[in-house]
Amino acid sequence: MPVTRQQAVITVSAALDLIHAAIAEGDRIGVPVSACVVDTSMSLVAFARSDGATPHSADTSRAKANTAASTRRPTGWIAEDLALPLAVATGGRLTNIHGGSPIRFDDTHAGGLGIAGGTPLQDAEVAEAALARVGAQEVPGGPKTARNRS
Repeated sequence: MPVTRQQAVITVSAALDLIHAAIAEGDRIGVPVSACVVDTSMSLVAFARSDGATPHSADTSRAKANTAASTRRPTGWIAEDLALPLAVATGGRLTNIHGGSPIRFDDTHAGGLGIAGGTPLQDAEVAEAALARVGAQEVPGGPKTARNRS
């Protein structure tokens, strides 16, 4: 039985590319955002806040990134009866608010991206656009799905 395993994680360079892409997309749509990238174990890799982004969006973007990294799914899918208990039980480290997306390259899970600053749907759209700009794979359940549920 193996005693170790290998785990892919996003590089700092790719994380910074994602941060720059997210801020550029936020600027394009007129929404100052906080953007956070974590690795697969929810460790912070990169973070930036646009000029004018709200202070609390920093924490929210981190919770969205953590959730997407740990569940390997875009945020917003958790049933209502579990969403609040999840946030409370994890001390706010996880959230069900749209705007978090897992990061996948070549079918390999590499971490999570969290965007906060606009409406939850805007945040999800910024995350999707940033991932597309850097060539990451789209994960089902993103803003297009959220829009269809609204």
